[in-house]
Amino acid sequence: MAGAIYAEGLVKTFGEVRALGGVDLDVPEGTVLGLLGPNGAGKTTAVRVLTTLLRPDSGKAVVAGIDVLKHPNEVRRHIGLSGQFAAVDEYLTGRENLQMVAQLYQLDAKRARARADELLERFNLADAANRVSKTYSGGMRRRLDLAAALVVSPPVMFMDEPTTGLDPRNRQQLWEVIQDLVAGGTTLLLTTQYLEEADHLAHDICVIDHGRVIARGTSDQLKAQTGGERIEVVAHDPGRIEDTVAVLVRYGKGGRDAVSVERHTRKVTVPVAGGAKLLAEVIRELDAEGIEIDDIGLRRPTLDDVFISLTGHAAEASETSGTSASSSGESEASEESGASAAPEGAEGAAARSARSAAGTDPGDGPQTDQSKESTR
Repeated sequence: MAGAIYAEGLVKTFGEVRALGGVDLDVPEGTVLGLLGPNGAGKTTAVRVLTTLLRPDSGKAVVAGIDVLKHPNEVRRHIGLSGQFAAVDEYLTGRENLQMVAQLYQLDAKRARARADELLERFNLADAANRVSKTYSGGMRRRLDLAAALVVSPPVMFMDEPTTGLDPRNRQQLWEVIQDLVAGGTTLLLTTQYLEEADHLAHDICVIDHGRVIARGTSDQLKAQTGGERIEVVAHDPGRIEDTVAVLVRYGKGGRDAVSVERHTRKVTVPVAGGAKLLAEVIRELDAEGIEIDDIGLRRPTLDDVFISLTGHAAEASETSGTSASSSGESEASEESGASAAPEGAEGAAARSARSAAGTDPGDGPQTDQSKESTR
């Protein structure tokens, strides 16, 4: 049985560029899927297709048991969306923004105000509740947008890099909000540029590159595919690097060929099987050989290691370079501008979903690819 979010063979092209090349997803109800990938990999395009903002060229998508292509308005009644950019009305106060969304969801005035006050407190915006949002900092606007997406508790939630621009304290606070949502049964698809965020929140992780899924599994499963534990030693004396290698070869797996040497940093790395006990033996052996070291440690694979092994570069570089449009033809920057310029306008996806729920959006029917030009 398909999960709360299901996609099969999603294809989307922009001119000569294939942003999605046959993406399959299946997210069980009440779980979090972390969607990772380099800049321009197609993450945001996938989110926009699944949230009815962009029509695919081919493929199937079902969200909350509803066909995305056949019944987009019905899908919107069952989802929440927080995009990469804050989409709030800058001429309304923070409280007015949230009350507007609540009333579009058909909450009466009293309940709308109570829900707005609750969210303002939860996102540390209570002191600025009566200020127009155009006076907010970027981080405050981001938090207000996230609050708007959570005015109701949707069964399915999409968050596209929700913590970008938030300081560590507010990022941690949002993690707690997400965990509360999922504990209450909400299904979440999360894209993020922070790998520790995916490691912390996601039940399963899907890595996408050049519009295709290249790996999926739990965080531990993906790390296991990358390799096991390794010992890293930074030699103090560049002249003792080969002596350091000789010691590590005796304790490592795979012989000399498995040892990695970075001479400019004097770092020697070897895969091992033995954990902390073996590390202690290596330290004693290095000391016995008179090899002075600046650092030594037992390292386990991280999601960054997974990312590098699968895509060829670190996540932070890929997300910030802004130069990878040529690799997939559709940069995240283009996707972002399309997301903010698409049919949402300043009102945002949360308000559009609310408008659909209120019955004031056009009826279900074929989606138009209104955002196509803005995403090229």
